[in-house]
Amino acid sequence: MVRAGAVEHPSEWAFCGYNEIQAPPQRYTLIDRKQLMTVLGIDNSEGFGKIYKGWVDAVLTRDNNVREDRWTQSIAVGGKDFVEMVKDRLGYKAIGRKVSGMDGDFELKENISPYRTGFQG
Repeated sequence: MVRAGAVEHPSEWAFCGYNEIQAPPQRYTLIDRKQLMTVLGIDNSEGFGKIYKGWVDAVLTRDNNVREDRWTQSIAVGGKDFVEMVKDRLGYKAIGRKVSGMDGDFELKENISPYRTGFQG
């Protein structure tokens, strides 16, 4: 909603995960904070909110406000080991999907082919 201009900071939007990460409720959580910290390689529960806030603030200060397609068009984004682990866990569903990237920044994508490929008239 920041990109859409509805709010200036994610903390102002009640329906995103930002506030739950910053101040997790005692009950009825949507985010598995422990698992998220594990995936991100963070072991300090108190420091997690500060780290996450720093990431968000760094993106907001860049002020480029553009959509990064890899976050919405990829199945997994992260380090090579993580992305390959996701691909392995997908099993047969990963057939045809490729891990691409370099310098510690990898994605798992699907091969995109035109809808009419292989059809004869």
